[in-house]
Amino acid sequence: MRRPTGEHAPTDPPGAPRVDPRVLTALLGRHGWHRTGGGSGPYTRWTPPGPAAAPSLLVPTGLDLADSHDLLAEALTALARTTAPSARAVLTALATPSDEIHWHRAAPATAGPAPWAAQDRLRTAARRTLLAAARAAHGRTGPRRPAALPDRDLPDRDRADRDRAETPGAPPGRNLAETLPGQALPGPSLLDHVLLTTPPGDAPALTAYLPVGPGRPVTERLHHALHATREAVDYQRATGRPDAFDTAVAAGVGRELTEALVALVHGTEGAAVTLAWAPATGAPAGCAARPEPVEFTPGDLPALREAGARYRRARSSAPARVTGTVVRLCRTGSRGPGTVRLRVLAGAGTTHLRATLDEDGYRTAVHAHLAGVPLRVHGRLEVRGGRHHLTGTHDVAAVHVDDAERDRLTKTLDEDG
Repeated sequence: MRRPTGEHAPTDPPGAPRVDPRVLTALLGRHGWHRTGGGSGPYTRWTPPGPAAAPSLLVPTGLDLADSHDLLAEALTALARTTAPSARAVLTALATPSDEIHWHRAAPATAGPAPWAAQDRLRTAARRTLLAAARAAHGRTGPRRPAALPDRDLPDRDRADRDRAETPGAPPGRNLAETLPGQALPGPSLLDHVLLTTPPGDAPALTAYLPVGPGRPVTERLHHALHATREAVDYQRATGRPDAFDTAVAAGVGRELTEALVALVHGTEGAAVTLAWAPATGAPAGCAARPEPVEFTPGDLPALREAGARYRRARSSAPARVTGTVVRLCRTGSRGPGTVRLRVLAGAGTTHLRATLDEDGYRTAVHAHLAGVPLRVHGRLEVRGGRHHLTGTHDVAAVHVDDAERDRLTKTLDEDG
């Protein structure tokens, strides 16, 4: 991610033949330039925002007139010579069609941090927001771990489970290769294409330009995720229930985004994120052509923090169907539930785990252990202190294998013992 240094490097204006006048006028209007004169005609005149004594621009409405290219070239040259930050922003957007993301923070009424410190915090929160959107747009999984045994040692119906062995929190049934074939997880490399600028003004603000090519999926996902987060916060504040954050996951909401928004809002009177699509490409399907700012206030922080903690807890457990051989059984009495230790054959990215079973499940585990056959258990795989546990178990059943396989597993159990 390129960071502004306070001095803008010279920017050559794009060639007039490859600039669409409609894109130029849309960008001028977006960045505060004012259209003057009549509403119809072959030309429009634009004056810069603020009291700056910059020249006005005469922009043709199309390229079908004889002097359209000359006027467009003159307008671009005038923009390049204008010192107004809005002119630089227009040229930047023209040079590379980019979606824009604007962050604004309302400074607290009391004395806050120094301006440079507040701007640095804003830049950090913006970066975290972009990373959260990038990871949501491209999918995330935990690292894929090797299974305990090769394919040839697994019952046929459990090979698919081995292929989907996952760490808690990863999407069920998806591994890294399926999510991003031949690609690495998104991260700082994506942000290398992002240009950050600081708009003029007293309030801390930041604008990011994401090139449409690599950045459009990220901007689109951020658009949906921000609105889903806003709706989930409103629902929780109105009802006291966090259910909406569960459904918001499909829109790209997760721990990273909620924590980024906490960092954005903390220490302010409020913050807003506004998206603007590249005029050359327009809005993607299903998105508003001119998205409204999505605002968050300090009153939203408890809901955002609770949602982040909720997502963090959810990532520490995941539904699983584990197949393994019983290596140890334990319960306090002759009846009731008990705990078994399994040597994992499929369904979990670990070699051993403990499972808590009800009385019927424990009895099935005893029979499987005595018969020397694997046990299949459904439940939720959790990690506590580095140890794997299967809780909420159900559908406990022995897996039938042939005599040769049973003998081999029995020898393996003897070696483990």
